[in-house]
Amino acid sequence: MASILRWLWVNRNYFIIFITPFIILPLPLVVPAPEARCGFAIILMALYWCTECMPLAVTALLPVILFPMMGIMESGKVCVEYLKDTNMLFIGGLLVAIAVEHWNLHKRIALSVLLIVGVRPALLMLGFMIVTAFLSMWISNTATTAMMLPISQAVLEQLSATEADADERELREGQDNHAFELAEVNIKQDVDNITGDKPNNNPDTEAGINALSECRRKEREAKYLRLFKGMSLSVCYSASIGGTATLTGTTPNLILKGQMDDIFPDNNDVINFASWFGFAFPNMVLMLALSWLWLQFMYLGFNFKKTFGCGSKNEGDKDAYRVMKNEYKKLGTVSFAEGAVLVIFVILVILWFTREPGFMPGWATELFNKNGQYVTDGTVAILMSTLFFVIPSRLDCSCLASANDEHEEEAEEIEEGGEKPNDKKKKLKGTPTLLNWKVVHERMPWNIVLLLGGGFALAKGSEVSGLSKWLGQSLAPLKSIPPFAISLILCFLVGTFTECSSNTATTTLFLPILASMATTIGLHPLYVMLPCTISASLAFMLPVATPPNAIAFSYGNLKVLDMAKAGFILNIIGILSINLGINTWGMAMFNLATFPSWANVTNATSTP
Repeated sequence: MASILRWLWVNRNYFIIFITPFIILPLPLVVPAPEARCGFAIILMALYWCTECMPLAVTALLPVILFPMMGIMESGKVCVEYLKDTNMLFIGGLLVAIAVEHWNLHKRIALSVLLIVGVRPALLMLGFMIVTAFLSMWISNTATTAMMLPISQAVLEQLSATEADADERELREGQDNHAFELAEVNIKQDVDNITGDKPNNNPDTEAGINALSECRRKEREAKYLRLFKGMSLSVCYSASIGGTATLTGTTPNLILKGQMDDIFPDNNDVINFASWFGFAFPNMVLMLALSWLWLQFMYLGFNFKKTFGCGSKNEGDKDAYRVMKNEYKKLGTVSFAEGAVLVIFVILVILWFTREPGFMPGWATELFNKNGQYVTDGTVAILMSTLFFVIPSRLDCSCLASANDEHEEEAEEIEEGGEKPNDKKKKLKGTPTLLNWKVVHERMPWNIVLLLGGGFALAKGSEVSGLSKWLGQSLAPLKSIPPFAISLILCFLVGTFTECSSNTATTTLFLPILASMATTIGLHPLYVMLPCTISASLAFMLPVATPPNAIAFSYGNLKVLDMAKAGFILNIIGILSINLGINTWGMAMFNLATFPSWANVTNATSTP
C-alpha cells in the first residue's frame, strides 16, 4: 500500500493534468454561455498554476488553444496579446539588469555601501537590507539574494572566528595569571606552615578553564546562529520588499501596468515608472524600516550598547571590515565597461522619471505624445538597452598593437627564410560590446514574457466573453462595505494566496476580477488593484513561496518555523503599510476618492 501511495504521489502531476479538465467540464456543458466557457479556461489554468503540474509558461499558452476552440476569441486576436508594450518594458529592464550583473557593478555598489555602514550587528543588518532593497529595485530579486547572502555569511563567520580567538586568548591569559597567584599562595602557605595540605594542582585549574571555554563556545555558537538566521531573513525579505519600489522591480508590477492598459485603454497612462515610484518607494522605505525593527527585536534584541556599539571598535570589527575590504579589492579598479553601464543605467532612470512625471509636462509629451501615447516607458527601455550591443566594452589600442607586432614578427621570419608556424597565427578580433546575445540568452527568463502574455490573454478573454461583467455584478453587495475594509480584506486574501502560489499567477488571476468588481461598485480600480499587486510580493512565511526565501533556506541555518514566525508578522506589517499608503499619499496622487471617467467608459463598452 505504501509503495502504491508513493507511486501516486510521484506521478501526481499526470493525474492533475488529465483528470482536472474532466472534473470541471460540467461547467461549460451545463451553462452553454461564453462566460462559462471562459470560466472553465480560467479555473483550469488557475489549478495548473497553483499545482505547477506543468511549467508556468506552458500553462500560460493554454488561451491560444482554448479560446479559439471554445469560440471565445479568434486565434489572431489571442496571439497579439502575448507581446505588448509591457513585455517590451520588461525585456528592456531585464537587459539593463543583465548588463549590471555581467560586469559586477551590483557587487561594487553593495560593497561600497557596506564599507560605509560598518560591521556592528544592527548597522550591518540595516546596511545589508538597504543594499539588497536598492539592488532589487533594478535587478532580479533572486540574483540580488544569491549575491548578498555569501557576503553576509563571510562577514559573520569572520566576526565569529575573531570572537573565538579573543575568548581563547582571554582564557589563556587568565589561566597564566591564576597559576601565578596560586603559586604565590602556596609559597606563603609553606613558609607560614599554617596547614599541612598540599597546594592546589594544575589539573583542577585546567578542568575549570576547559569547562569555562566550552560554556563560552556554546554561548557564542547560539549567538551567531541567531545572527545568521536574522541576516539571512533580512536579505531575502528586503529583496522582495525592494522589488515593489519600481515598475520593473518585479513581475506583478508589470502585470498591473499591462492589465490597466488592456482593461482601461483610456486611462491616460495613470501607471508609469514615475507615478509607480512616487507611490511605492515611500511605502518600500516604511516596510523596510519596520521589518528591520522586527528582525532586530527577534534576533538581536534591543541592547543598543551591544548591537550598535556606541562608537567603540574592537578587533572583531576590524577583521570583519577587512573581509569586505578584500572583497572590494578583488574587483579591481572601475573599468570602462562598468562606467559605461552605470552611465546608461542612470540616463535610463532619468528618462523614465522625466518622460511623463505627472506634475509637469515631460519630454515625451512635448516632443512625441501630443496626439497620442507614441513613446512609452517600453520605448525608452528598448532604446537604452540597445546601446549595450553598440558600445564597446573597452577603449584601447591593444588589438591594433598586437596586430602590428604580429605583422613585424611575420616579416622578420620571411626575411630569415623561415615559415611562420600555424600555432603562432592569431586572428585579429574586434573589441566586444558591453553585451552579446549569448550572455543575454543564458540569463533572460523568457518564460516570464509568456506568463505576462498569458495574463493579458486571460484578461481580454474575460472581457470579450462577458465573464468580467458577470463577476462584477456578483460582487456588487460589497458596495455596502467601507472601501478601506474592502482593500484590507483583499490584501490579506492575496497575501495568503501568494504564499502557496506564484506571485505572477496570483496577480494574473486576481487583477481582472478586482477591476470588474471596482467598476461595478463605483470604486476607483487602482484603490484595490494597486495594494493587492504589492501584497502579492509579500511572500515571507514559507521557503517555497518565492526564490529569495528558497535561497536563504538552502544555507541550512533556517528552519521552516523560523521563517513562518518572522514572516507572519512581516506579512501583517506589509499589508498595513500598503493600506496606510493607499489611504494617504496614494489617495492624493491618483485621486482615488473619485471614480474616474475612463473606468466608466470602459465598463460601458465592455458589454458583449
